[in-house]
Amino acid sequence: MSAPPPDRLAADRADLAACRVALANGSRTFLAASWLLPRAVREPACALYAFCRMADDRVDGAAARGENAAEAVAELRERLARLYAGQPGPDVADRALAAVVRGGTLPIAWPLALIEGFEWDATGRRYETLDELLAYAARVAGAVGAMMAALMGATQGEHAEAALARACDLGVAMQLSNIARDVGEDAAMGRLYLPQQWLREAGIDPDAFLAAPVFSPALHQVVERLLAVAERLYARAGAGVAALPLACRPGINAARLLYRQIGLQVRRNGGNSVDRRAVVSARRKLLGLAQAACTLRPSMQALHEPPLAANAFLVQALPRPLADTPPAWWQWQTRGLRVLALFERLERWDRARQAAPPVVWR
Repeated sequence: MSAPPPDRLAADRADLAACRVALANGSRTFLAASWLLPRAVREPACALYAFCRMADDRVDGAAARGENAAEAVAELRERLARLYAGQPGPDVADRALAAVVRGGTLPIAWPLALIEGFEWDATGRRYETLDELLAYAARVAGAVGAMMAALMGATQGEHAEAALARACDLGVAMQLSNIARDVGEDAAMGRLYLPQQWLREAGIDPDAFLAAPVFSPALHQVVERLLAVAERLYARAGAGVAALPLACRPGINAARLLYRQIGLQVRRNGGNSVDRRAVVSARRKLLGLAQAACTLRPSMQALHEPPLAANAFLVQALPRPLADTPPAWWQWQTRGLRVLALFERLERWDRARQAAPPVVWR
């Protein structure tokens, strides 16, 4: 594959710089965290995140203005198809993401899943069971985990599928932490993400709660159940961190441990995220960063556990190598066997020639 011409490279750099400026105005937390990643990952990650933020704002904005959110979603899908075809629209986020996907490491199924999750938000979808909630989290967060894993090179090599599954685990865990923290804020916007089945089992009517959000011991039980699921996923995600290139581990491990602190803070608040905001103190953040720096080789025991059922479609979208293009070691082994077989044939032919009566030329 030939290298892009200098003018395209310059345009790509300009678009990436514009994405960083946009993130500095509205996503300072992500931008600050991105500096923990190597530059080769940080720049495409900024382009990816800028497109994700634009897509989220586009769908949310349409819903807030009373417009047809389905039209906004259809527009985003069309823009995505164009940029994957190498014909991005004029928006800088489209052009920057087009430069990233040019390498072929991000199957279109992943950003399409993300857009579908935004569509579920815009339509005010509720989730009856934990499995339904996990399906939502897989789209809005697991897909992002998959794309970040690909940018870091974790989706290549012998542990590709396992590393991808753990990256999706981390995305879902982070989304569950957000949901546990934002119960009151979401209810104020008419949104409810807690499994309705769990609410009813705790004696809470979902509609009544949305009409008058009030914290109670029963709600505490529901939030605690959600945090317990997140904890299991954070633990499994540690094995995925250990499968990353060493230069990428500090940033991702920090994200894993700092986001986990959100759920722990909800617990310290007694599970009350209706009229209290879970704010992680600077001291605990520093402790989390120190822990992240000291645990760059978490246990890989859980690396090959099956993917979360909700994330299975994301893992299955990972491009597979062609069946007729085996790994290099197998090619060498095959060639060696062919050489041995050739020598064996030559030896048989030589023995047969010696055993045959001499030819008399007349």
